[in-house]
Amino acid sequence: DDCRRRTLSRIAPHAQETHLTDGTDMTLQTLSLLETRVLGVLADKQRTVPDTYPMTLNALLSGCNQKTSRHPVIEASEAEVQAALDSLRAQTLVVESSGGRVARYAHNIERVLRIPTQSTALLATLMLRGPQTAGELRINSERLHSFADISSVESFLDELRERAAGALVVELPRQPGSRENRWTHLLSGEPVIEAPASVPYATPSGDVSLGEIAALKANVARLDGEVAELRTLVDKLCAELGA
Repeated sequence: DDCRRRTLSRIAPHAQETHLTDGTDMTLQTLSLLETRVLGVLADKQRTVPDTYPMTLNALLSGCNQKTSRHPVIEASEAEVQAALDSLRAQTLVVESSGGRVARYAHNIERVLRIPTQSTALLATLMLRGPQTAGELRINSERLHSFADISSVESFLDELRERAAGALVVELPRQPGSRENRWTHLLSGEPVIEAPASVPYATPSGDVSLGEIAALKANVARLDGEVAELRTLVDKLCAELGA
């Protein structure tokens, strides 16, 4: 339909290039939405489900099209994900495991971009969830790396912004009614600034930021969904066992 075509138009690789190097004068192409989604999924699953990493094409397809903890939500085909993998492999951002009956893929972010795992955690979270504040990033990246505090997150963001080989993140203009600025990655080029949404609620007092509250609410919603799925599974098992 029209909505899917518009979304997938953002998935197609861009012809332009961005000046990101790995220290060997290799210029990386500006990545498409789907290419950054593939990288984000690989970096996420490496930490959250290491037993199934490196990942198969089918597992990657499922991770890319996941409906929760993703912004924007996309609906890519197997052929599109394979094309994204081929493009990323050409830039050595993804490597294919040899051996076995099914091809498996792993990311090569730290080696190519020459960044630490903490920075990879932040980049992956931005690639999967879109622009976020430092507080949101701290919560949303917790399964990839546990940052001590928001200041620690901001320190790594500053390093990514001031990277000698080229900035990998940028701080967006503050939205009306917000106490914090959001950050976004630059692997897909300069970001398009979205029109600010109205803020119907007053900024809460205390040390908890709006970004942290929003991230916590999203995590609660995700956990509620997982609990509901577990309850359904338990009910099914009880029925099969005649309990």
